[in-house]
Amino acid sequence: MQSLPITELTARAREIFRMVVEGYLHSGQPVGSKALAMLGASGGLNLSPASIRSVLSDLESLGLLSHPHTSAGRMPTEIGLRLFVDGMMQVAEPTAEERAAIERSLSAPGPVEAALAATSAALSDLSACAGVVMVPRREPILSQLSLVPLGPGRALAVLVGQDGGVENRLLQFPLGLPAGALEEASNYITAHLAGRTLAEAARAMQADLASGRSALDAASADLVQRGLAVWSEDAERRPVLIVRGQANLLDEAALSDLDRVRSLLDDLENKQSVADLLDIAREADATRIFIGSENRLFALSGSSVIASPYRDREGRVIGVVGVIGPTRLNYARLVPMVDFTAQSLGKVIG
Repeated sequence: MQSLPITELTARAREIFRMVVEGYLHSGQPVGSKALAMLGASGGLNLSPASIRSVLSDLESLGLLSHPHTSAGRMPTEIGLRLFVDGMMQVAEPTAEERAAIERSLSAPGPVEAALAATSAALSDLSACAGVVMVPRREPILSQLSLVPLGPGRALAVLVGQDGGVENRLLQFPLGLPAGALEEASNYITAHLAGRTLAEAARAMQADLASGRSALDAASADLVQRGLAVWSEDAERRPVLIVRGQANLLDEAALSDLDRVRSLLDDLENKQSVADLLDIAREADATRIFIGSENRLFALSGSSVIASPYRDREGRVIGVVGVIGPTRLNYARLVPMVDFTAQSLGKVIG
């Protein structure tokens, strides 16, 4: 069912609809006509519970509200939430404390991934949701690569990137290598291939071997190629998503719907599917909101995603940041918070 324009509702229906949605988003519980009558009286909307029930029934027939059998109150449907978000929501800018917390997370020392993980954790803490950051798909630039012997035929390849990131891989090589071959290969990579991406280093190595410029013997040259390939082989599978704060999804309200939460946690484990969903937000000009079944990934868990692309200084999209939680999110507060985080990330990462 398509959401109707908010202008098609009467002023009375809009106000009652707004109170139901805001009450539900605040408490996570359906809102009854008596509570609405009290709220309306304090706001100048003097209607009896019977009159309010009539309006609620009309809103329900339009598909904007639902009427759970366990409660006399109403709660917004996904269509109703979309109408509210697109046509009625008044956003609240992040507080100075929230902005400071996000900016502090971005100043975390170490590689880019450390700052992104800290930002995801900070966003999770502030939103009480799961925070997600999609890491830019970029290959590390070599600063140093060391091959450390572990035993016969085995070594630890330790790559240090120019951004300070350190990664380890287990490397297998033929038995019987000459003494010093590992050290010679490590020194060659650091001296001749530093400052290049893995792909560039591999191409340069092949060119050196083909032209005869390489001073390495066959064993050391084989080690260099193996050391580079151990990363190049999994470059496409390199993790691109950081998720923090899944425990925030286990709040008191969630305990009454453990099947939904279990489904959501299972979805979050499938990081490639989450990354595919966030990839849709890469094409957006501003923050995107996916409510419940609007995205197939979280349709069963009935969860919402607020995501915003972040850009480098040239305006190119390099990643996506956002939060994932139940549909009863405080959208008015979280949309500008996610947007601020994206802008801050772009200034630091870009």
